[in-house]
Amino acid sequence: MTVLELSRWQFGITTVYHFIFVPLTLSLSYLVAIMQTLWRVKKDDTYLRMTKFFGKIFLINFAVGVVTGIVQEFQFGMNWSAYSRFVGNVFGAPLAMEALLTFFLESTFIGVWIFGWNKLSPRVHLAAIWLTAVGTSLSAFFILAANSWMQHPVGYRVDPATHRVVLTSIVALLTNPTVLGAWPHVFFAAFMVAGAVLVAASAWHVARKSDLEVFRKAMRLGLAVTLAALLAAVGLWLTRRGRLPRGRWFYRAALWGLPLPYLAIAFGWTFTEMGRQPWTVFGLLTTAQSVSPGVTVSSVVRHVKAGAPAEAEQPGAPEPLPVFQY
Repeated sequence: MTVLELSRWQFGITTVYHFIFVPLTLSLSYLVAIMQTLWRVKKDDTYLRMTKFFGKIFLINFAVGVVTGIVQEFQFGMNWSAYSRFVGNVFGAPLAMEALLTFFLESTFIGVWIFGWNKLSPRVHLAAIWLTAVGTSLSAFFILAANSWMQHPVGYRVDPATHRVVLTSIVALLTNPTVLGAWPHVFFAAFMVAGAVLVAASAWHVARKSDLEVFRKAMRLGLAVTLAALLAAVGLWLTRRGRLPRGRWFYRAALWGLPLPYLAIAFGWTFTEMGRQPWTVFGLLTTAQSVSPGVTVSSVVRHVKAGAPAEAEQPGAPEPLPVFQY
């Protein structure tokens, strides 16, 4: 295999693994905020227990998503340095906005929410989880804006002296028709994932007669969120008016159905990226031109085994960019 093929496999595997955690973080933050809101409005401690149970899942998922995302960031500079030098002035803008604005927004208010129980006023504490949810949505938007520019480049010019792209309009980049279509698609797909997680986790506990009051309500919330695929409609009917499904088949279907939305989003993301090939940036830069010029097959293989991005074999100044054809 070539350096290009190995680098693509390494980045692709990292991306798909990272994307397992992104949709659940995006959508579960809203569902946890809804649970806590219901607790404050209805004064029902069932919703408090529900909030804390699924809040822990949200926090664990968020932490693992951050770690896997950091690995992905390193690969831009190590495996794909030619790409990073060529598009850094444009691609880096929405990523910087995501890191400096939205990531710190959600991270700050996650901390406030975690440590604010019984220390902040109920309204301020509730606002913290809602602001966290808003932060995750904005974070997803900026990342999708960067990716959408790769699919449909707008708001840029090519500097003939450096053969690099230069951002000319941040407004055009953030209002790219591609991101305006991709963001709501990803947003609502993420709720399908969160709904499936709620249904599967609740079905596990209900089948074992564990805290039925909490998990019956959580199951109905998850079923309502995933009302589109057929199991959700059946489940809502079976759990109407305080009832619980009697047959074991429903609980098995809920558990075995959990991978389906994950597979759907993974295949969707893969289709989007593969459909752009052989371009990294459509019409501007091919994938073959994007790989780091100093990386060898042995270095990629060695660092894949170690779980880290590849490094160039020879130290020193980077090789000059190739002359791209436009």
